[in-house]
Amino acid sequence: MVLTSCNFTENLDVKDDGTGTFALEIDGSGLMAMAGDKLTESLSQKNDAKVIDSVFSFKEIFEAKKDSISKLSTEQQAALKKMENFMMHIKMNAEKQQFLFSMDTPFKNVADLQNMMDGFKTLKDLKGKSDSEGTSNPLENSMDNNAKIDFAYTGKTFSRKAIIDKEALAKIKNDSLGMTKMIFASSKYTLKYHFPKAVKTVSNPDALFSADRKTVTVEYPFVDYMEHPEKLNLNVVFE
Repeated sequence: MVLTSCNFTENLDVKDDGTGTFALEIDGSGLMAMAGDKLTESLSQKNDAKVIDSVFSFKEIFEAKKDSISKLSTEQQAALKKMENFMMHIKMNAEKQQFLFSMDTPFKNVADLQNMMDGFKTLKDLKGKSDSEGTSNPLENSMDNNAKIDFAYTGKTFSRKAIIDKEALAKIKNDSLGMTKMIFASSKYTLKYHFPKAVKTVSNPDALFSADRKTVTVEYPFVDYMEHPEKLNLNVVFE
């Protein structure tokens, strides 16, 4: 199934003291529009419902799986620990052609977000080992471009920098980027960052501002972001 329109948005709301909230939102409504009755039937059979509206925390999941998690390595357990405060929200409505997925978490310091994807990569690795058929969900794999994101906020400046594993990124390009290009050909990856102060300058030439210059939005083709994560790097200076 080709996900012809699946858009990703990073929403970041930073308070003056450096605390705030982070959310990753995925709008796969284009998938619903394309799949039609077949997806409706699939959802109905697997979930006994044509409408899904579910909210849960990773902390609840990990508590239920604590015995299995205790058998993981110290590094894997630490990576999962970073995900405990994430809340997940899934909304599916085939009739309304709606498919929305979001993960959000509060943070005490912007820098705490820099390794936020470690836990998701750990979950992906664990799932891969337990998948007897070796199947792969393109939506699950879509966020893994082997780049860690380093965030920093001083009150006067803000930065978002992708730290790239060039060897791993080259392997992605060689092994699977062709499939990614086909699946996410018309998808977008968007940054939408709200700050407590007006922005004076921003390094990314494609950035757009709100009327009060406190919100910065940057949009790139998703495949472009996967190939070149550094294109969404930002250096912001406040007034």
